[in-house]
Amino acid sequence: MARRPLPRILSTGSAQLTRSRELARTAADSATDVLHPLITITRGLRRLASAGRRKWSDTPKDRRGPLLFLVASLFLVVTLVPYGPLLAAVVLMAAAAWHGRDRTPPRPKGPEESRVRRLASLYEALVPYFSATEDPAPLYTHGGAWEKAFPTHEFDDSGRVRHLVIRYPAYFTDGETESRARIEHLLTAKAGRGREYLFSWDEESNQLTVTALAPLPTDIAAQRFVTAPGETVLGFTDPSEVQRTLPLGHGAEQRDVPPVVWRTGLRSTEPHLLALGQAGSGTSTLLRSIALQALQHGDVLIVDGGGTGEFACLTGRDGVLAVECGLAGVLASLEWAATETERRLIAVNHARQAGHPPPEDTKRPLWLLLDRPTAFTHLAAADGRKDPQALLQVPLRHGRAVGVAVVVAEQFDTAEALSDAVRQHTRARVVLGPATAEQLKAVLGAPPHTTPLPVVPAGRGYARLGTKPVHRLQVPATPDPYDEATSDAHRQAVLDLLPPKTTPADGERVPEPTEAVTEAVVEPS
Repeated sequence: MARRPLPRILSTGSAQLTRSRELARTAADSATDVLHPLITITRGLRRLASAGRRKWSDTPKDRRGPLLFLVASLFLVVTLVPYGPLLAAVVLMAAAAWHGRDRTPPRPKGPEESRVRRLASLYEALVPYFSATEDPAPLYTHGGAWEKAFPTHEFDDSGRVRHLVIRYPAYFTDGETESRARIEHLLTAKAGRGREYLFSWDEESNQLTVTALAPLPTDIAAQRFVTAPGETVLGFTDPSEVQRTLPLGHGAEQRDVPPVVWRTGLRSTEPHLLALGQAGSGTSTLLRSIALQALQHGDVLIVDGGGTGEFACLTGRDGVLAVECGLAGVLASLEWAATETERRLIAVNHARQAGHPPPEDTKRPLWLLLDRPTAFTHLAAADGRKDPQALLQVPLRHGRAVGVAVVVAEQFDTAEALSDAVRQHTRARVVLGPATAEQLKAVLGAPPHTTPLPVVPAGRGYARLGTKPVHRLQVPATPDPYDEATSDAHRQAVLDLLPPKTTPADGERVPEPTEAVTEAVVEPS
């Protein structure tokens, strides 16, 4: 995502604020160094006073009188002895300095023994890949020193590598994908499985930086995102990948999370999207999230090929043109969408030829959301009818110019049945759920910079918009509110985003499903 430049005033103010903070920090460090003896003595006096208070509290009441008499006698002797008060003050200051010293144990200069063994194991595992017999001064040798090969290393609380900088010889073929893949696979196995690692190759400096990534948040519920018209939030990614954040509400808290924003419209280079994944990976959740965002400014037509009622909550809502689950309805709706696209093209063309702005009825975005459309392809072939995917050619090829966006979600098992038009015109790609590196590269067009995991939560995957980099992605929790397994918080979040029911032409209000069930129960037979 391109960074939006800040105004000059804000940039200058940030620089001045940074310099002010540095000056304040430097002054505080200098004051701490100068006043360190006074701070130590004050801390010691406080500890001595606390020890005396505890001693007095622990002394029985019948012994406090003799103890108080003994202290008064000592005070009197010190007062009468020559130079007694001065010597007493010196002794008190010395005792306070001794008790006020910093008792924090010094940190070890090097890593712990277990961490040293882990780094040595990584070093030995890399020897066959980063060594050559012709090298007169090899950096990697069996039994060699790993300190020169690993200049920077950090560990997490569990003792596993969190950040590691690896130096490698210049003759290593770091420009070949296969060579890189071997090293990345080896480091993933040796550094600790079950985590995602980011590999940053610096060919100029012959260094590889390995970073263990934290899991993406899965507790972000569906909500109104602060976006401009034509922007759709697909999910959220790592802070280092994008230069933009969105303010989100998380219960009573507010936090900023980096989003993956998909832009549609006239100037979009990737106006249509294809999402692939396994069963239960969250592709239907992604479509629901897109539908709730699209209904703010446009109309939505939904094709449910799964037949499980995942989109029943959108039926009859304002802006939802139809939710089709049967072959006849799907063919009729997609044929209307193709005709509407052509009508908009003709109207916009006539307006431009006449020198007028586009008509108002062509500006409202139209979204075609198809969940598993290949199911209707098999039904249409068995019934001898037209393939519904063939009706998507006009919206896919010409929809960008008239505000028509197509989103297709399909599973890996039936992805081969997708038409060529869907494959060619869906330049925005999303892969959800567990997937191999070969599947990710085939769908996204480029391998991700992180290592995919075999087990991931629902809605977790990767996204690539056109030719941009591959980002990790976590779709916001947008479950079916009519599902009994949905939590109350997520159900209410989705219900709050649903538009009201469409009012019929005769003015009669359409009852909610819960109201209809209640009326059926109380109606006398």
